[in-house]
Amino acid sequence: MKLYLIPSPIGNLADITYRAVKVLEEAELVLAEDTRTSGVLLKHYQINKPVTPYHQHNEHKIVQHLLQQLQAGKTMAMLTDAGTPGISDPGFLLVRECIRAGVPVECLPGATAFVPALVNSGIPMNRFTFEGFLPLKKGRHTLFTQLSTEERTIVFYESPMRLVRTLADLIQYFGPDRQCCVSRELTKMFEENKRGTLQEVHDYFKEKGVKGEIVVVVQGAA
Repeated sequence: MKLYLIPSPIGNLADITYRAVKVLEEAELVLAEDTRTSGVLLKHYQINKPVTPYHQHNEHKIVQHLLQQLQAGKTMAMLTDAGTPGISDPGFLLVRECIRAGVPVECLPGATAFVPALVNSGIPMNRFTFEGFLPLKKGRHTLFTQLSTEERTIVFYESPMRLVRTLADLIQYFGPDRQCCVSRELTKMFEENKRGTLQEVHDYFKEKGVKGEIVVVVQGAA
């Protein structure tokens, strides 16, 4: 009886630990944010296990059913599309309910997109705040106002469709000269880390266009 949280590769399928593969091989049920995405990973490592969807649209409906199975002695492994479950991905709700019910939970170490983006940004990383995905409308102004005086390095995820707009907002609230780094398609063939001021990086992506998964790292206030 245990719930394992398995970090999955954020791009390169080789970025998974031996232990993670072993746990997936031994688990009785795999919970997957997207069964197609996780199916590619499982097939690559020749793991044939029952897989059930577990995502933000169904987690409230099935969490008690999964909890009952865990309490009955089943071992489950949770995979999200990329990175560590619960980090801007489903996972928190089931973990919380397991802890409340006394079901053991174990999170394996492994891939998480914001760590390599932060480390290779060249921006101080001794103190930082992770903001996940920024609000689209409600609370956006309030958050940017708060973050404009944040002295720690700021890390967040962004959609490629909204990156240029978000960089423009950051220029408005933070000023054009704040240092930043936009990491795109980490660990994949076309990985890119664009460093410079907010204005320079904004202008670059506005002209070039944006594709892929995005992590933004911004220098804290002086």
